[in-house]
Amino acid sequence: MAILNEAWRGHLDGCRKLVEAATPYATCGTLTRINGLVMEANGIKLPLGSGVRVSVGGSGAVVEAEVVGFHGEKLYMMPTDDVFGLAPGAQVAPFEASHARPRVGERIFARRRAQDRAKHLPVGEALLGRVVDGAGRPLDRLGPLNTGEMRSLASRPVNPLQRAAIDRSLDVGVRTINAMLTVGRGQRVGLFAGSGVGKSVLLGMMARYTAAEVVVVGLIGERGREVKEFIEQILGSEGLRRSVVVAAPADTSPLMRLQGAAYATTVAEHFRDQGRQVLLIMDSLTRYAMAQREIALAIGEPPVTRGYPPSVFARLPQLVERAGNGPEGGGSITAFYTVLAEGDDQQDPIADSARAILDGHFVLTRALAEAGHYPAIDIEQSISRAMHGLVKPTHFELVRRFKQLYSRYQRSRDLIAVGAYAPGGDPLLDKAVAMYPQFEAFLQQKMNERDNYEDSVVKLHRLFDQAL
Repeated sequence: MAILNEAWRGHLDGCRKLVEAATPYATCGTLTRINGLVMEANGIKLPLGSGVRVSVGGSGAVVEAEVVGFHGEKLYMMPTDDVFGLAPGAQVAPFEASHARPRVGERIFARRRAQDRAKHLPVGEALLGRVVDGAGRPLDRLGPLNTGEMRSLASRPVNPLQRAAIDRSLDVGVRTINAMLTVGRGQRVGLFAGSGVGKSVLLGMMARYTAAEVVVVGLIGERGREVKEFIEQILGSEGLRRSVVVAAPADTSPLMRLQGAAYATTVAEHFRDQGRQVLLIMDSLTRYAMAQREIALAIGEPPVTRGYPPSVFARLPQLVERAGNGPEGGGSITAFYTVLAEGDDQQDPIADSARAILDGHFVLTRALAEAGHYPAIDIEQSISRAMHGLVKPTHFELVRRFKQLYSRYQRSRDLIAVGAYAPGGDPLLDKAVAMYPQFEAFLQQKMNERDNYEDSVVKLHRLFDQAL
């Protein structure tokens, strides 16, 4: 009885502190200008990232927005909804992030940190098998989420010294990646590709066949039709069962696209903190950067690198660094980010910046796709930076020999095609020519075919007639 009374007393004290920190007064401002994507308001002072509601005439409807900048007494806001119907002088009122109701026995923290005051969205087991938008609203018409767990979109940076090392491989079900470009738990990899080379199919294969416990898919800035196709045809019912899909298509506001990427990462962090192995797939990192560029240019930030303002390159590592391993003995987030190489330009500013902050890059080329080679992964241009610490020395040596012979054949391809190649002059090239059909068959895989990690390694050894 005494213990119960003590628990209730502590609970009431915590609730009292939360109430004391709240203000009973609501300060409102007025809408003075809408310039493109940016709304300006006077008469109200709020910190960056705060949420506001703008009243739409006398209908009672509101438009949600977020503070993205200020200048003197002016407040710059970016809407998450359509601004149709807003009039000069509309009321601008702040709203606090919603939090889960305090429970008896749980420690109540004062919301002093910026992360606590940021927007909170639903997380938890109820999201598995569901499709939601960037604001946590269901898109699949399966009813409400029915979860009481909420989590801030802004997370505290993880101490790099407390992260567990990448020392265990993750089975993704794709033979080329498992055997030639082994990915570890907690690794962050970029898929560099142009349009129409099969990156969505590859992502769907990994989502269906991976050994990870939970899959979180963020579809950021994609076409609405593509979102439906990815969920129904590529991901399928089997893949969706253990997945959470966050969709923020191209027709949503740039702020909603940014929020969708942050929300997908937040959901993945929630499952990682539970000790689970999570696969995070985000398509695409380029659309995320473009959304940030739209916002930055709208509020007057100067473009410096091929039309991209500096804030874009500051945002990318902040998002990517949230993925990875948790503390020793905890869960992990293995992340795949697609990067659009426009016109197959690998020197695009976003592609170049992403390549520097990720733990590897897989390049999908149009030449392989046009030749019917799927998945169209160019193993010569691709690399997994954590692979050397994940595989055995014999496995690594076979990968080196594979790439050596494969590259030698590719460099001599024109000579072979015109008949200028004469066997016997170069023993290494002779072996490459003899083994190339086997190499090509090994690197190709059907969409509905799964190859686990062990089988992939065994097939690589058999390719060179070497026993495990």
